[in-house]
Amino acid sequence: MMKRKEFMLGAVAGLAFAAAATAGGVIDWPAANAGPVAGVSGRLAPSAGAAGLAFAPPQGAPLSFADIFQQVAPAVVQIDVKTRVAARPQGFIQIPGLGAVPVQPPSGEGEGGEDEGTTALGSGSGFFISADGYIVTNNHVVADAVEITVKLADARELTARVVGRDESTDLAVLKVDGSDFPYVSFEETAQPRVGDWVIAVGNPFGLGGTATAGIVSAQGRNQLDNSTPYTDYIQIDAAINRGNSGGPTFDIYGRVIGVNSAIYSPTGGSVGIGFAIPASVAKPITDRLMRGETIERGYLGVQIGPIDREWVGPLGLQSREGAYVVSVTPGGPAERGGLQQGDVVLTLNGQKVTDSNDLTRRVGQARPGDNLRLEVVRDGRRQTINVRSGTRPSVAELNNEGGAAPGAEPTPGGAAAGSAVGGLTVAPMSPTLRQRYEIPANVNGVVITQQGRGDNRAYQPGFVIMRAGQRAVTSVADFQAAVEAARRAGTGVFVLVWTPQGNVPTVLELPESE
Repeated sequence: MMKRKEFMLGAVAGLAFAAAATAGGVIDWPAANAGPVAGVSGRLAPSAGAAGLAFAPPQGAPLSFADIFQQVAPAVVQIDVKTRVAARPQGFIQIPGLGAVPVQPPSGEGEGGEDEGTTALGSGSGFFISADGYIVTNNHVVADAVEITVKLADARELTARVVGRDESTDLAVLKVDGSDFPYVSFEETAQPRVGDWVIAVGNPFGLGGTATAGIVSAQGRNQLDNSTPYTDYIQIDAAINRGNSGGPTFDIYGRVIGVNSAIYSPTGGSVGIGFAIPASVAKPITDRLMRGETIERGYLGVQIGPIDREWVGPLGLQSREGAYVVSVTPGGPAERGGLQQGDVVLTLNGQKVTDSNDLTRRVGQARPGDNLRLEVVRDGRRQTINVRSGTRPSVAELNNEGGAAPGAEPTPGGAAAGSAVGGLTVAPMSPTLRQRYEIPANVNGVVITQQGRGDNRAYQPGFVIMRAGQRAVTSVADFQAAVEAARRAGTGVFVLVWTPQGNVPTVLELPESE
């Protein structure tokens, strides 16, 4: 409120100054001289003229977006949510989208008791997708909401309820009571091209009914967020800010081509890099949610990653095609089927796997219980693994799988025991080392006992080298053999390293001499 008052005082002062200038006629600035400027004086009447034809909009480009906005704006809504958030120590609360925010609640005020947490308010956007009150928005706008209010373009406010949510595509469907609502439709046939006009409509910073325009900047942005692995986002440069989430992206015909979802920004505000969930993803998901279906996807139970260029040789591969298995979830479908960490998945059900994203999406398309036939490279040899697909858990459950162990601490007192191999000091796994560094029972290999030197300083005491080259490491001799083989080949040695934060595949750069 203080900021708003200061803004108003500044605005009043500015208006007063402008009024004084207008009422008083001409302000005589110091050293100002009357007369033509660059040979021109009097009222200017710009005209593009014949030379301006070179910059005229091409055929098909709109002269204005006003008609389009007027037609589609009634279908766009503001969504206000009330969520219950847990209070944090020292006067902090966790607010979705803002993180830890310091608060000083007035004495005796505030909603909810100590056990209920604190109430936080948020807002986003959405749009009617049917005349009977179904509304599309982002999952992150309404997740954990205890109260949802929808404000229409005519200022009416309606209470909404969640019909369904899908975390993995960040989509949700709401429902308000009533009929004959204005609605818009997803464009299913024509795909927007890079350079096509787009219009984003929404509720940035609570300013409902805001329209911004731009173009499609890029397509197929698929590595924005690990929690939405099934989406190739459309990148647009129409301004999107906090509160635009869940609003529609229209083409120049007023068809919904995307659902505004995220921005890239070093400042928190729009810098012209926004991302929308394409209609090809949003429509089938929202259709199913409207029917009351739960979105289920296939599940392997592995952490996978792309194959970096420098891994191809050490892993004995011909190209970067495939997905590297970084870790296997204990008790999951992959472990039961025999898939192992360090495997490289080349095909799924007879079709090539181009990269880790491709494998994730194709597994997600499987139904729980389907048989997944995987061709993998293990220890330099190809073999086939059959896995019965499970059901993909929620994002929260996935994040909690194989929770990180406490950080490893350096060996107390004096130099660490072990053998010098590849610029590292390593020792065989032992009960003492396992207890000291809190290494899980299912992690095996050689333990790094002293921080690496030079280019290998990232290797910390307590890290475990589980694989080197194409083979599992069970002893210091195994690791030494892999290092010597890499030296003969003139390359670094590919290693899979356990850390308290998870498994990390990388290439260990070898010093010239031990």
